[in-house]
Parts: sequence; structure tokens; C-alpha cells
Amino acid sequence: MGLIIRPSAIHAAGCFTTAPIREGARVAEYTGPRLRKEEADALYENSPVTYLFGLGDGSIVIDGQGPARFINHSCDPNCESSEVRGRVWIKAIRNISADEELTYDYCLYDGGADEARCNCGAGKCRGTMYSREEIRRRQAQKKAALKAVERPASKKRAKRKTGKSAKARKA
Repeated sequence: MGLIIRPSAIHAAGCFTTAPIREGARVAEYTGPRLRKEEADALYENSPVTYLFGLGDGSIVIDGQGPARFINHSCDPNCESSEVRGRVWIKAIRNISADEELTYDYCLYDGGADEARCNCGAGKCRGTMYSREEIRRRQAQKKAALKAVERPASKKRAKRKTGKSAKARKA
């Protein structure tokens, strides 16, 4: 199996296969130096593009340097990533045709206010590269923040609507 990097409709450059790949086959290893998350954040603070892959709990990341770093995100991917004894493998989750772009779901979980907009074009596209769990977490945070802002105002209104005057309470 050969991999080639060339222009991608999803994002800038992508990783394509030059030969068919069977479902279940390992396609590539995500390689590069390991960095502490804080170190990577400082290193790439002003960079719009990174090739970081979080390991385990996310406190260590791989700073991608091999062809796997060009495998783009898709909400309807043909590959998936798995961590095996500290190494990250990209594996085909279906048969892949020669000349097809390789993709996996990034399932992002860390990005601050960044929308991490998705450009995959899949029918099932969720519009972001964040994982479904992260999307739910962010929506819950947003909802809680809105409730916290609304809560004091609604309590005051409720008192005015239901409160009785001092004369009525004495009677």
C-alpha cells in the first residue's frame, strides 16, 4: 500500500492511497515527538494550523511529522484512530479504493472558543470537528451560562408578580 500527499477538497493537502486497502488494515502510524500539552500550546499559540494528536488523557500530544498528519477529518470517515501501547494507528474501517482520500473523525475535545468548522461535505456532517460528547458539553455550558445570566432577573420579576404588599400581608 502506498500513500501520497496531494491537494484535497476537504482541507489544503490530504493523504490518498495509491492502492486498495482492506477493511481492518493498518494504514499509517501517527508519528512525531511527544510534547506536554502546555508545551505544545505555547509552541503553536499563534499558529492557525497544527498537527497535534492527544494521547490518553490529553496531557501528552504527538506533534505529527509523518504522512498520517495529512489525513483529514470527516464526519463520515473511512478510517479510525486507535492508541495501542502509546502508539497511534490509523486503521481502515471499510474497504478503501485506490486514489481515495483517507479520513478519520478527529473527535476534537480541546480548542477553547475555536469553532473547529468542518469542511468534509459528508451527508452526515455535523458542521464541526468536535466530538459529539464535546458538542453536548459545550451546549450544556452555554445553556448553564444563559440560565445564570437570566436567573437574577427572573427572580426579581417573580417577586413583583407574586409578592403581596406590606398592607396585604398584615391583613
